[in-house]
Amino acid sequence: MNREILFRAKKVDGGEWVEGYVIQRYGAWFIYDIKNADTCRQNSYLVDSDTICRYTGLMDKNGKKIWENDILMCHDNPVDLVKAVFGEFNVIEVESEEVIDSVIGWHYETIPTDALSKCEPFCYSMPLTEDYVKRCKMKVIGNIWDKSEDAKPKETDNIIYHDFTKKGRE
Repeated sequence: MNREILFRAKKVDGGEWVEGYVIQRYGAWFIYDIKNADTCRQNSYLVDSDTICRYTGLMDKNGKKIWENDILMCHDNPVDLVKAVFGEFNVIEVESEEVIDSVIGWHYETIPTDALSKCEPFCYSMPLTEDYVKRCKMKVIGNIWDKSEDAKPKETDNIIYHDFTKKGRE
């Protein structure tokens, strides 16, 4: 298995996203990128440690990298939103809706945007896999640090959207 280990974060000066390898030095966090693999020339950027996100190893339906804390739209439906998360989540037996196990890994959490997304089983966390990305036609529309205009609710949507604006890692 060949997995790319990569991080991204927002630069302290300007807030621009940079990606590469994360290092903590002298109490500060940096992202180092390699612009030229032949010479191993590196650029380093001082970053906001709260915004450090890991690469999931997956691409959305448009070939864009999916990062931790990215907001994904499913089926081109602006109220069918999920967040990419790494951590523990429950495995639910479908018929009884009982927790039968827990797993640590990449998964997605539903962002409650309408009544249906708050109902079981639609609100359960699910594994974030290449198959689910394809099946749900997931598309990156933003992340918890830079909310996309596509992802923001409009007055005409009549949806509740408090979790989308919640920042930070739980």
